[in-house]
Amino acid sequence: MADNAHGYDLDLSLGFIMGTTYRKMSAFFQNGLKEYGITPEQWSVLYQIDKEEGLMQKEIAERSGKDRPTTTRILDLLEDKGLIYKQVGDNDRRSFHVYINDKGRSLIRDTIPVERMSATEVKKCISDDEYESLMKLLKIINRHLDKIVVDRE
Repeated sequence: MADNAHGYDLDLSLGFIMGTTYRKMSAFFQNGLKEYGITPEQWSVLYQIDKEEGLMQKEIAERSGKDRPTTTRILDLLEDKGLIYKQVGDNDRRSFHVYINDKGRSLIRDTIPVERMSATEVKKCISDDEYESLMKLLKIINRHLDKIVVDRE
């Protein structure tokens, strides 16, 4: 492909390719979640709460890869849907711990196969070795970017 006027082809940019791939994967996952009334973003937060209850908002944001305002909005939506509940922290009344209830647990249990099916579909176009390499490389990039963001905050 030809470079644009700036001598750079955005279509070959790692960020561009990762972004478009993420959006396509998210749309595919969203389609499978439609009947459950939850988005992939909400699902990822609920999944983290199911993995370890009693987390604070900051921890949930870090584990789900979202910023705090987005996490707050998602937690409010999950609470409105009756999937989680919050309890005020013992030491700081401004903080709260988040817990999943039976309805939330049931939703996660019912939708894990949807997530697995999404991942399985992606794995159809690459070998197991390529998948392992891809995951390893993405984790390396993730850790590197975490260091850069922390250093600049």
